[in-house]
Amino acid sequence: MSVKTLTINDQLVSAREEETVLQAAQDAGIHIPTLCHLQGVGDVGACRLCLIEIAGSNKLQPACVTKVTEGMEVQTNSDRLQKYRRTIIEMLFVEGNHICSVCVANGNCELQDLAIEMGMDHVRLDYHFPDRKVDISHDRFGVDHNRCVLCTRCVRVCDEIEGAHTWDMAGRGTNSHVITDLNQPWGTSDTCTSCGKCVNACPTGALFDKGSSVGEMKRVDTKWLVARHRAKLDFIVTAREKQQWLV
Repeated sequence: MSVKTLTINDQLVSAREEETVLQAAQDAGIHIPTLCHLQGVGDVGACRLCLIEIAGSNKLQPACVTKVTEGMEVQTNSDRLQKYRRTIIEMLFVEGNHICSVCVANGNCELQDLAIEMGMDHVRLDYHFPDRKVDISHDRFGVDHNRCVLCTRCVRVCDEIEGAHTWDMAGRGTNSHVITDLNQPWGTSDTCTSCGKCVNACPTGALFDKGSSVGEMKRVDTKWLVARHRAKLDFIVTAREKQQWLV
C-alpha cells in the first residue's frame, strides 16, 4: 500500500492511501470535531461537523469519508469552518428538545462538549419544540427521541459489531428518526440482544439505561463517568475481536 503526503493546517503529514483525512489528522495529533464518527465502525458523514477546506475546491468536504490524495492541502480550523460548525450545533439544539439540566447525559454529552468547544453561549435560531416520544418498553433501556441527533452510531454499532441490526432509520427531513424492528416498540423487538452497545455508543442522552433519569441518578464524580464511558466505547469496538462477551 502506497503512502500519500499531504498538508494539513500547513503541517506535512503522511498517510496510507486508503486512509481518510480524519484518520490522517488524528494520527498527526490534529483535532477535527466529530459527532457521528465512532472509531471501529463505518463512517457515513452524517453530522457534517468534520467539514474541511481543500485547496482548489470551493466545496467543503467531510473529513471522515474523504480519502487522502498526494499533495492535498487541507485546512481544518478556518473562520469559515468554525462558523459552519457553530451553526450546525445550534441547528441540532433547536431541532430537538435538549434541556441539559434534566438530561441523563448532562456533563457527559458529546453534543454539550461540542457546543462549549464552538463557543456557543446562546442560540440564534428559533426552537422547533417538536413533539417526540420516549420509549421505555425495554426491560433495561430507554430511547428519548427528543435528544436524538440522527448520528446513526446506534444503527452502525448494532449492525457492524453486534450483528443484530435491530436499529434503523425511518422518515425524511424533520420526520427522520431511529426505529427498532420496522418501527415496533423496543421492548417487543425479536432481534435485540440487550447487549447495550447502542446505549454506550450514543453521544447524547437519547439512549439510556433505565434508572439513570435525573430523579434516580446517584451523583458521582464526572471525571469517573467520562473515563467509564470511554472505556465502554473501547470495549464495544474490540469485544468481538477479543471474544470478550462470549461465554
